[in-house]
Amino acid sequence: MHIVKGIVIAFSIYSKIPVPQFPWEEEDMKYMLCFFPWIGAVIGGCVYLWNLVCFHISAEDLFRVFITAAIPLVITGGFHVDGFMDTMDALHSYQPRERKLEILKDSHIGAFAVIMLAACGLIYLGAFSQITDRKTVGIVCAGFFLARCLSGIGVVCFPSAKKEGMLHGFADRAQKKKVKWALGFQGLLCAGTMAAMDICMAGAVVLTALAVFWRYYRKCMKELRGITGDTAGWFVVICEVSMTVAAAAISLINS
Repeated sequence: MHIVKGIVIAFSIYSKIPVPQFPWEEEDMKYMLCFFPWIGAVIGGCVYLWNLVCFHISAEDLFRVFITAAIPLVITGGFHVDGFMDTMDALHSYQPRERKLEILKDSHIGAFAVIMLAACGLIYLGAFSQITDRKTVGIVCAGFFLARCLSGIGVVCFPSAKKEGMLHGFADRAQKKKVKWALGFQGLLCAGTMAAMDICMAGAVVLTALAVFWRYYRKCMKELRGITGDTAGWFVVICEVSMTVAAAAISLINS
């Protein structure tokens, strides 16, 4: 029963998909992060089906790509984008660590959040417009799952920048060792699925994701001496965009 509740809690927190509501108990939280990547599986499945429909009806690329970009936002409610924007404001403030942590908690958005979101969105749209075959779309869609596997591993392995907040609470309650191995196993399965589609492209996409993950750790440790819920969202967004750019680059090389 705790496993089922963990699945429901994961979808309740990280998506807008309707799920049953019930009081959360500490036991229910232990394995919740194991199911975080499953939201990515739903997103990837929806994006893949949408692109198949567009290929079948010969839809215009602009129509296909813009709705593709909207699907993750609709499913997650912009949960990770909110963290991305807060993190961009904090990192571009060039203030001391304590002030950056205050900015992360601030509900207002600044100029850098808007500028960087616009830049990130344009890069994503441009990259996805170059992805015009089912195989490459499939690999990119698997990336939604992989990004969340890595993000979850970061939550249980990296130090928290604050001794409070949602991320610290999840990390504190999680069965860290079991969650880490569960997420690692799921990530390997995801990478294997990508490789079955195209080993060269899969290698580029997975290596890109790992490079972004390493950069995420280094940046957060340098700037904040740990991660927060907002930086975890920032990582998910940057990782998804970077993997899409890598897939688009390999697709162009192969064409």
